[in-house]
Amino acid sequence: MIDAPLSALEVAMVQTGRRAVETLRDTGAFARELERLGYHRIWYAEHHHSPAIGAFPPVVLTAHSAASTSAIRLGSGGVLAPNHAPLTLAEQFGTLAALHQGRIDLGIGRGPGTFDEATARALRRGAGPTTDAEYHDDVAAILSFLVDEVALDPLPEPWLLSSSTAGATLAARLGLPIALAHHIRPDNTPAALERYRAAFTPSRWCERPRVLVCVEAVCAETEDEAKWRVGPMNVVKAGLLKGLSETPFPTPEQAAAHPFTAEERRALDGFRAQQAVGTPETVVGRLAQLVAETGADELMLTTPVYDLRDRIQSYELIKKYAETPKTP
Repeated sequence: MIDAPLSALEVAMVQTGRRAVETLRDTGAFARELERLGYHRIWYAEHHHSPAIGAFPPVVLTAHSAASTSAIRLGSGGVLAPNHAPLTLAEQFGTLAALHQGRIDLGIGRGPGTFDEATARALRRGAGPTTDAEYHDDVAAILSFLVDEVALDPLPEPWLLSSSTAGATLAARLGLPIALAHHIRPDNTPAALERYRAAFTPSRWCERPRVLVCVEAVCAETEDEAKWRVGPMNVVKAGLLKGLSETPFPTPEQAAAHPFTAEERRALDGFRAQQAVGTPETVVGRLAQLVAETGADELMLTTPVYDLRDRIQSYELIKKYAETPKTP
């Protein structure tokens, strides 16, 4: 069993051979199925000008899924503060929280959401990369506007997304719960956790350190099937691990034929060892280990596989096995 709530990160991969509008339509079905399965929350990630991920604004997906569900928490994972006016974010998520009471989260991150410099500048109306001080000011302004300008009730639950000790330091200083991107930079997780817990200052948002860890999890009834399903993401990840821009999200057949180099295979093996891929027993065992290692209050699973049915089945297998008492 896993001694932590389970949630999901929706990245909205646009599969080769399918249109972005089909991926967009899948997001609603995905939310309804995860609510049926009893998952705690779904967050939507912000991406732009990507050949593999749909450019669907988290606030729009949150509103869309909230309208067709009744209990599951929904929100951003995250909106990227440098791309938006702080007051606009406060108004958008404050309104959603008032309309869907007790169900809306505002996860805030820093990255540009794109590998394309021209797109990043267009999002920021010509401005260059944000500085640490500017990002800190933006996050503080969002929180302030939620309270002083929006002032609706209840407010959305704010989280800070982080993959480094710098983000952990900011979350601790502001007294925010932290969502760690273990699915992106797993090697940074231990140091970021240590910094966050050591420096945490209680606030109106959070009385004690509160940790969510996001992990890539792909589950199937057999190990071979799980490896087949994770193949497309391995192609994308191989490029990212080398610092290249994103590639289209291939079919499993295309991924099986992809010529990985020895260096890519070593990098993927190292990354996969820190995620969770395999049968229900393997995946739930790894997730339970991650909770024990990190002391996470919650796990968020991201499952970038080609077929929606396979993705939902992965979440279903994990939830069922995680809740099954183990015999002595």
